[in-house]
Amino acid sequence: MFNKILIANRGEIACRVIRTARKLGYRTVAVFSDADRDAPHVALADEAVHIGASPAAESYLRVDFILEAARKTGADAVHPGYGFLSENAGFAQACVDAGLVFIGPPASAIEAMGDKALAKRRMQDAGVPCAPGYLGAEQGDIALTAEAHKLGYPLLVKAVAGGGGRGMRLVRSSAELQQGIEGARREATSAFGDGTLMLERLIDNGRHIEIQVFADAHGNAVYLGERDCTAQRRRQKVIEEAPSPVVTPAMRAAMGQDAVAAALAVGYRGAGTVEFIVDDKLNHYFLEMNTRLQVEHPVTEMITGYDLVEWQLRVAAGEPLPAQQTDITLTGHAIEARLYAEDPYTGFTPQTGTVLWWQPGNALHAGAQGGGAKDTGNGVRVDDGIAPGSVVTPFYDPMVAKIIVHGHDRNDAIRRLRAALANTPLLGLKNNGSFLSDLVDHPAFRRAEMTTTLIDQWMEKGDALLQETAPTDDTWCVAAMAVAMRGVETWRGANWRANSVAAFDLRLQCADVVRSLRVRPDLHGGVAVTGDGPTVVVHVLGFADGKLRYAVDGVIRTAIAVFAGADVHLALCGRTFVFTEVSTFPDAHALKDASKARSPVAGKVTQVLVAAGTAVQVGQQMVCVEAMKMEMWLNAEAAGVVQAVHATVGDQVECGALLVALEMNN
Repeated sequence: MFNKILIANRGEIACRVIRTARKLGYRTVAVFSDADRDAPHVALADEAVHIGASPAAESYLRVDFILEAARKTGADAVHPGYGFLSENAGFAQACVDAGLVFIGPPASAIEAMGDKALAKRRMQDAGVPCAPGYLGAEQGDIALTAEAHKLGYPLLVKAVAGGGGRGMRLVRSSAELQQGIEGARREATSAFGDGTLMLERLIDNGRHIEIQVFADAHGNAVYLGERDCTAQRRRQKVIEEAPSPVVTPAMRAAMGQDAVAAALAVGYRGAGTVEFIVDDKLNHYFLEMNTRLQVEHPVTEMITGYDLVEWQLRVAAGEPLPAQQTDITLTGHAIEARLYAEDPYTGFTPQTGTVLWWQPGNALHAGAQGGGAKDTGNGVRVDDGIAPGSVVTPFYDPMVAKIIVHGHDRNDAIRRLRAALANTPLLGLKNNGSFLSDLVDHPAFRRAEMTTTLIDQWMEKGDALLQETAPTDDTWCVAAMAVAMRGVETWRGANWRANSVAAFDLRLQCADVVRSLRVRPDLHGGVAVTGDGPTVVVHVLGFADGKLRYAVDGVIRTAIAVFAGADVHLALCGRTFVFTEVSTFPDAHALKDASKARSPVAGKVTQVLVAAGTAVQVGQQMVCVEAMKMEMWLNAEAAGVVQAVHATVGDQVECGALLVALEMNN
C-alpha cells in the first residue's frame, strides 16, 4: 500500500498523473529543475521539491536527487511518467531498494526489454516475427559497416537503449552510413549513457502499429487494442490514432496475442507497449517493447473508456487488473495530435519562448487553466503542461501539449480534431498547430496511405503541405486594426474606430513579406485599411481578454490578438500569424551577414568541427547545436577562412548567438 506518489517527471505527463492520483485519493509530490520552477505541474501537486539545474542530466536524470526528494516529503511510491528514467532498470531497482513502490514493471522486465537487441533475440526465440537486422556485440565501425552491407539498404541504425526516436538514423545508401553510425552513437550516449548500436533492415513504406498491454502481479495480462502511429517526422510520432484504419479483427487478435506473450515472457507488470512495423502486405514484425506508459495512451483510453494511469496505480498497489480480455471492447475512433514547439516550415526546427496565449478547449469562447488531461467537451480532451507565461526552454522535449478527440468513426474524429486545433491556438512561439490540421486533412492521411517516412519525403520534395500559408488581404487588415488597438485592454459597445488620429501609416512584416498600410476612420463607424489590394473596412465589435470581435463585409468573426514588443500575435480562421511593426529605417544589426555564423536555435553545443584558420566551403558543417532532441548544424553560407570560434562543446547558447566569425573569400 502507498499514500503519497512522487512523479519523477515534468510537463503534461506529470500533470496528467497528478490528476488521476488525486481522483483516487493519493497525495502527490512534483519535482522540478531551475527551468521549471514556475511550471504548472509544480503548482498542481500537493508538494514540490527542487532537484537541480535546468539540463536533464543535472536534475530529472539524477536518481539520487529524486530519491532524496521522496525521503524529504515522505513519498512512498514513484511514478516515472515517460522519457527520462522511465525505462531505467537501475532507477526502478533503486526505488525498490529505498523502500518505495515503483509504479511500473519490475527492474528485471525493464532490463529484459530495455536492451532492444536482447529483446529482439527473445522475440525470435518465442517465434514472434522480427525484421532482419544485426544484434551483435561487435560495435566497431568496420564490423557495423560490414553487417550493413550484408543487410542492404535502406536500413536503420538504432541505439539498443533508445526510445522516442533518439539514437536512430535512417541510412539509405552506403555513403550515408558512417555519418549515421556516428550520429546515432553520439545521440544515444548523450541521451541514455549507452552508445551501443544495432542495425535493422528498413521495412520501406511500412506502418507503425503498436499494441497496448497490461499485466498484474497475479498472472493476468490483456491487450487493449492497437494504436496506429505511422504519421512521423524524423522517426518521431506526430499523429496517433486508435483503432488503426488498416487492422482487421483477425490481425488485431494475432498482434495482441504476440504482445501478451512478449509481456508474460519477461514477468511483466503494469502498462507496456509492444511496437510492430507492418509492411504493405500487412505482415507485422516486432520492433521493440516500451516498458512504460506511452505518450499516445489517451487514444486507447478514449476508445476503451478506461483510465490507464488508474490501472497503473491499482496494479502497483497489488490489485488484479480491472478487466479481463473478454470485457474489453473498442468504441468509436480516437486521434491524438502532438503540439510541438517547432517550425514545420523550416525543417521542424525547435522553438523557444514565452507562451502568450493558451486556453485549452474552445479558446474562442471559454478559458481554462494550464495543467494536464482536461475533458473540454464535444469529444475533445487536452493534455498539457503549459499556461500563459510559461517559458519553453531548449532543455527538454519540444512537445508542449496533446489534443485528443473521440468520434463515432474516423471521419468524425478528423473533423473534430481540425475544429479542436482551430479553437486551441498557441501564441507566443511558433508551433505545428496549422501543420497538424493540414496533415489530417491530407488525402494520404484520409485514405490511410501514410508511411513512417512519407512526411520526410514531402520535406525533401518541398511538398505544399510544408509550405506556410500566407495571410490573406483581410488578415493583413485585421492585423493593422489590432495594431491600432494596442493599449486598449478592454472595449465593448458600438463600433470602435481610431478617434485619436485622423489617419496613420504603418509597415507590417509577416514572415519575409513587408507591406505598407494606411489606416483611417471610415464614415460609417469602421476603420478603413488600404494596402496593396482593395480597401478593407473593419468594424470592431468588442475587444477583451485578447479576443477581438470584428466584422468585415458583414461577416462577424472572432480573432485572438496579443502583443509582445513590436509583434502582434494573431489567431483567426484556424491559422496563427506573427506581424511585426517595421521601422522606416532598417536595423543594420538585423541584416544577414555570412561572415557571422549564428546559432540557429537555443541549445547545447555538441560538436565543433572548425578552428581558427580553417578554410570552409559553402554548406560545410561547422558547429552542431542540440535542442529538444534534435541536432541542428550551423553551415557556412559562403566560402572563407575561420577567424574565431566562440563556442566549445558543452556550451549552452542562445538562438542567434555568434558561434563562428569568418573572413570571406573575395
